[in-house]
Amino acid sequence: MNTTTTEPFDGKTFVRTLTGAPGVYRMFDARGELLYVGKAGNLKKRVGSYFLKPALQPRIASMVAQIARMETTVTRTEGEALLLEAQLIKTLKPRYNIVLRDDKSYPYIHLTAGDFPRLAFHRGTRGAQGRYFGPFPSAGAVRASLDLIQKLFKIRNCEDSYFRNRSRPCLQHQINRCTAPCVGLVSVADYADNVRHAEMFLDGRAGAVMDELVATMERASAELRFERAAQIRDQIAAVKRVQANHYVQGASADMDVIACTIRAGIACVSVLFFRNGVSLGSRDFFPRLAVEADEAAVLGSFVAQYYLERPLPSELIVSHAIEDAALLAEAFSERAGHAVEVKANVRAERARFRDLAVRNAEAALASRLASRQTLLARFEALRDLLGFDETPQRIECFDISHTMGEATVASCVVYGPEGPEKSQYRRFNITGITGGDDYAAMRQALQRRFRRAAATIESAAEPAADEAANGNAAAAKVRRVDESLAKLPDLLLIDGGKGQLQQAVDVLNELGLEGVPVVGVAKGEARRAGDETLILARSGRTLWPGPESLASHLIQSVRDEAHRFAITGHRGRREKARETSTLEEIAGVGARRRSALLRHFGGISGLSKAGIEELMQVKGISRDLAERIYASFHG
Repeated sequence: MNTTTTEPFDGKTFVRTLTGAPGVYRMFDARGELLYVGKAGNLKKRVGSYFLKPALQPRIASMVAQIARMETTVTRTEGEALLLEAQLIKTLKPRYNIVLRDDKSYPYIHLTAGDFPRLAFHRGTRGAQGRYFGPFPSAGAVRASLDLIQKLFKIRNCEDSYFRNRSRPCLQHQINRCTAPCVGLVSVADYADNVRHAEMFLDGRAGAVMDELVATMERASAELRFERAAQIRDQIAAVKRVQANHYVQGASADMDVIACTIRAGIACVSVLFFRNGVSLGSRDFFPRLAVEADEAAVLGSFVAQYYLERPLPSELIVSHAIEDAALLAEAFSERAGHAVEVKANVRAERARFRDLAVRNAEAALASRLASRQTLLARFEALRDLLGFDETPQRIECFDISHTMGEATVASCVVYGPEGPEKSQYRRFNITGITGGDDYAAMRQALQRRFRRAAATIESAAEPAADEAANGNAAAAKVRRVDESLAKLPDLLLIDGGKGQLQQAVDVLNELGLEGVPVVGVAKGEARRAGDETLILARSGRTLWPGPESLASHLIQSVRDEAHRFAITGHRGRREKARETSTLEEIAGVGARRRSALLRHFGGISGLSKAGIEELMQVKGISRDLAERIYASFHG
């Protein structure tokens, strides 16, 4: 069904023509470009919500205002609508949908057929004879697994043409990674045993492999074949080492663990892959965001698009509850031919894996945000937003932190086109003010930051020129160093509203530094990231760049870093003032264990950075005690 008219789109009339059946709807603008694809359990109700509601969110209202035509496709079930929606989003990439952009095919391990099969890297269609293991998250994960299998079971990896034309063993045999079936140094039966063990290992049945190897070693020893028994003994030891170092050996089911985190307008989805209790690694994705993009919405769209044509595990563990989880599970189960569960509320080992995926997503997103290309685009967007002639090269941001007036600390962070310049960060311990007076605290911090700058600028110009003219290079160099320390920002951000902003303006005016542009960053009513209002000190104008603005993303990053730096300094000052040892407050840590912990980690600093597993390596530290120690440092 569609509409074709040059007049403004009449959504209410269009809704009256729709059915209450499930299906997919598509929105187009006047140029015929696809704006949005959505699915509905009831097309009439879902599409009607865009035109019959009294008020829409600003970004959705903007999208609806661009609609010139709509089309719908009716499906038999809501599950079919969900999969069709995902297929259309992947294929057409509408402007307002969350789109999975990284969609490369995944690699597999291929075990070929024949008397002496090979294990090899494979990507693409799986039409050749043999068995495929995977998919793996990356080529590196496949190669690492192949390397391990070669060491443990000595399966060949050479091409068939190379294998058929060998007259003597190759280097792989000489370094003990192949049994050289090409020249008959291993029987078909023995090689088949190695292949079977490799398959069992890749299937996650390492314990069964161990049992068979132990039985074979004992049989060889009883038959007085001690050299063969020694070889199997070494193989058993190698398999044990792999098991001992395998972090996820406790996992019992096929599952993918998927976590999403969003910050500064960028989303990262991290996927951990587990098959039969064996980790196949992880992979990070950065979907394109659109309207109503919270973590749950991103996960729902990602899962639907990502698994549309990929093999499905039995479980999908997600970091946030997905609205259509039951519908996705039903559709996936029907397509996969086996039960598929989509779960967010998990415990024990699965909760541990979910938390690990969240940490991976946060780390990958932090790396992405720090990339130079992203920063450059944001700096240029900020220049355009503020109407500057040139891109700012130095941004400073001030923030205040205290607990009910106690241990007030002000922070100053510095950003340039390369990112945060941490060597130039400054903290100011605020003293001599009434506790909780943020205006006075901001004023004191700004005075201490810019007083030296004003004095240096005033005194440096003429003496430095005279010294250079007179050949006094050493004195001129000292002056230049002072000038670099007193460098003024191209933009000064103040975390706060008009009151804090006025303090900055007053201080700069008093010091004769009126030329520094100052902008206040005031939180919105809902205090959500992206809703901040920018107050321009000199003109008095206010700007609301919105959550999708690259300039807003930069300001959020700088403001959040100033906040973090202030809080860190405040906590350090507060804890130092309380003059108590962190370890002394932990139940179960006496003098002996405290001494052992400090000796093992080289002091309190190293101890504070240790994880739970590392703490448990210290004699006398159980898991329960390790968790309490970890919690005391990390809250």
